Amino acid sequence: MLTELFPRAHDRFLLPPVLGPVVDGFAEWLAAQGYTRSSIRRHVRRTRRLDRALRGRGCHQLPGISPADLSACVPARARRREDAEFAATVRCWNRYLQQRGLIAVAPLEPSSPSRTVLATYADHLREVRGLAARTVPEHVRDIAEFLRQLDYDESPARLRALSVGDIEDFLQVVGQRQGRAALQHVVAHVRAFLRFLVAAGELRPGLETQIDTPRVYGLEQLPRALPWETVQQFLRSIDRTTPMGRRDYAIFLLIATYGLRANEVAALTLDAIEWRARQIRISPRKGGTPLLLPLTDDVGAALAAYLQHGRPTLAYREVFLRCRAPAGVLMRTAITDAFQGCARRSGLPIAVQGPHCLRHSFAVRLLRRGVSLKTIGDVLGHRSANSTCAYLRLSIDDLRDVALPLPREDSTTRVRETTP
Repeated sequence: MLTELFPRAHDRFLLPPVLGPVVDGFAEWLAAQGYTRSSIRRHVRRTRRLDRALRGRGCHQLPGISPADLSACVPARARRREDAEFAATVRCWNRYLQQRGLIAVAPLEPSSPSRTVLATYADHLREVRGLAARTVPEHVRDIAEFLRQLDYDESPARLRALSVGDIEDFLQVVGQRQGRAALQHVVAHVRAFLRFLVAAGELRPGLETQIDTPRVYGLEQLPRALPWETVQQFLRSIDRTTPMGRRDYAIFLLIATYGLRANEVAALTLDAIEWRARQIRISPRKGGTPLLLPLTDDVGAALAAYLQHGRPTLAYREVFLRCRAPAGVLMRTAITDAFQGCARRSGLPIAVQGPHCLRHSFAVRLLRRGVSLKTIGDVLGHRSANSTCAYLRLSIDDLRDVALPLPREDSTTRVRETTP
């Protein structure tokens, strides 16, 4: 591949004694990962600098190189742009050499007391409590931060001597960056962990009942919905002449048409689109019966345009893939980033930071068109009717009809006061 990238000077990239013999395979690997031709050329050029840095560290043969040797070639403070780009090349070489088995895989970090406790607790959440696979990492993440604040690895005995003050100090730190609703989840995670410790005999009982929960009032915030005209303008503003634009348009059209969640769109597979039956099969977030939705003409055309002229030709079954290297499946957080970028470029007054507002807008539109709450809840995948009733507060016109007229005093019908 070097002859295609550098027709006249490809020989000089084969000269470095350490990485030169495998640089052509490195270029082919970058192309398979979805890197553009210009990016591959830049990574190959920076390979000569990496080869000099390895030899400067006494690494003269590829089999004797370790991942730590590669990482040590990056400057300690990569403030300049060329240093940051060089660090990206080093990371690419590290992944390539490990995947090809040309260097030893980075050894796992030695187990620590906190890692042992977190692994045991994760097994408990899955096997005993039966939590969903997506919920367990949320619990483990909060408890890992809790253990770090306690310096559990330095003094494991701190957990046996845990006090209410230690828990309140942790919640104060978390509360500085999270709201009351999010802090409620953290408190619930800490309570569950304390109950786990009590059951394991590592903590005295009763401490989990002494934690105060932030007060959050039901329905205290309105769902963040956009006017339907704004939703249509937002969709029209997306540039569909590029592969990324076709992908983003198909994603947000799916959310606006069916009220899907971002994680449901990210998990959509090619097998879930039944073209002949004109249906889309949506897998619920936490198990249950899949939801069959009709494949509309607009959604079908948007998906076909992306699959034919925008989706990378990779062996993934997920519909939506990354448009930037390294190639792979599109994550839920990337959909949020794409929404923020499209909203910023549209110039529309969209103050919401996530695509969930399109789901709310879809629900409000159904409500104003007279669709029953039961049907809306079924389409949105709500387990409780209370979740769907929250949209009633956004139907302002319907709420005006519910209000009774104020009684007015009429001089002709005034009731005289009688004295006994």
